Amino acid sequence: MKLDKNDVLRALENITVPGEGKNMVESGAVKNVQIFGDEVEVDITIKNPSLQARKKTEVEILKVIHREVYEKAKIKVNIKVDVPERPKTNEIKGKPIPGIQNIIAVASGKGGVGKSTVTANLAVTLAKMGFKVGLLDADIYGPSMPIMFDVAHEKPLAVNIDGKSKMKPVESYGVKLLSIGFFTQPNQAVIWRGPMASKALNQMIFDAHWGEIDFMLLDLPPGTGDIHLSIMQAMPVTGAVIVSTPQEVALADARKGVAMFKQDSINVPVLGIVENMAYFTPEELPNNKYYIFGKEGAKNLAEDLKVPFLGEIPLVQSIREAGDVGRPAALQTATTIEEAFEALTKNVVQEVVDRNENLPPTEAIKITTMAGCSAVKKK
Repeated sequence: MKLDKNDVLRALENITVPGEGKNMVESGAVKNVQIFGDEVEVDITIKNPSLQARKKTEVEILKVIHREVYEKAKIKVNIKVDVPERPKTNEIKGKPIPGIQNIIAVASGKGGVGKSTVTANLAVTLAKMGFKVGLLDADIYGPSMPIMFDVAHEKPLAVNIDGKSKMKPVESYGVKLLSIGFFTQPNQAVIWRGPMASKALNQMIFDAHWGEIDFMLLDLPPGTGDIHLSIMQAMPVTGAVIVSTPQEVALADARKGVAMFKQDSINVPVLGIVENMAYFTPEELPNNKYYIFGKEGAKNLAEDLKVPFLGEIPLVQSIREAGDVGRPAALQTATTIEEAFEALTKNVVQEVVDRNENLPPTEAIKITTMAGCSAVKKK
């Protein structure tokens, strides 16, 4: 059979370029098509640098030419990646913290969606994977991490580092932790204006001896306010994770949270959205799922905003009970809860990998994921 270049181009028009809404020929991704007997050579340029995108593009080209043109054609696909230059406004802001490789802000548009619970379980899961983890409870007006990590009665000690007195974070379950809750009484309300709260946070960030940390998690206050701006200005945040529940009233605020991080004045990459309390499964009906707050609301929001969907966490009574007694639920082994948080954590790690490959890294590190386990390597 004699192959025709125009037949190949018409076949390639059936492939849509992700994120552009145009087919491969119309978008200009197809740079050249050459025919040599029953051999077809296609030169393609794409903007997505990931191995998954390159492999998917190649497979789609092979399938469509075999289906639409000639099933026995010998096809060679040459893929070139053309990543557009990032605007200067995306430059990481803030003062680097020695020893801290990645800083992840965990935020929510509103309170009561389980942001702190997700942060605590994300932290212990990272530690279980072998990472060195720090957690800064930046929720000045409602610090909950001391209770969740069963260290409510602990106090950070002072250590001498290079002639300077520094705070030593409290450690629990392999996570280094600092919180304003360590410095206030349980019944004491923190009534501070923005500048005073920002000063306290800066002290916990820069006047502490964190040591070597692969992932620093920031448990931000709910909403979008002065504390968030102070954090973004003070330190080079690698990316943000947004936590929401599925119902519309929470999603509306989650949308605002994403918009805050994307503002030109902040411009922190959004690593993705987590759907907490996604569904309820009673013990007596383990195969049933009841979508009490709505179904896949946060997942649909992520697709709408074109940000990654990181995973869903079920509404399980033991998650709440574990937080109340100071032992995060992800520490339970061989449970659906552990599996859910492991899946979430792996997705977060992968998004940090992609972010550090495609944008200037906060620190010179490389993260590799191998056989369900992860490791950090310095370049």
